Amino acid sequence: SVPFLIRLFPSLLTKFVYLNFLAFPFFADFRRPELLVNNTISLYLTTEPGITVGIWHTVPGSRGAEAQGKDQRWYEEALADAHPVIIYLHGNGGTR
Repeated sequence: SVPFLIRLFPSLLTKFVYLNFLAFPFFADFRRPELLVNNTISLYLTTEPGITVGIWHTVPGSRGAEAQGKDQRWYEEALADAHPVIIYLHGNGGTR
């Protein structure tokens, strides 16, 4: 019966293969990453009119003491310094 259901409803296959309707960890507020990951803030970039991309900026543990209690401006300035930046693309889950 499973192949028959997949044939009738192909969108079911993508839902259950990728599980992109689940947000893990459950009941987490992804707009407040500092509650989940140390030295992290949430930023938003406008890539073109009408499209906004949410990102998390996490500084490495070696700069953790320096980042304690800093505001968004400090994190934005940290992106512009000489330290390397690693971009991690998480996939199609719809959450960070």
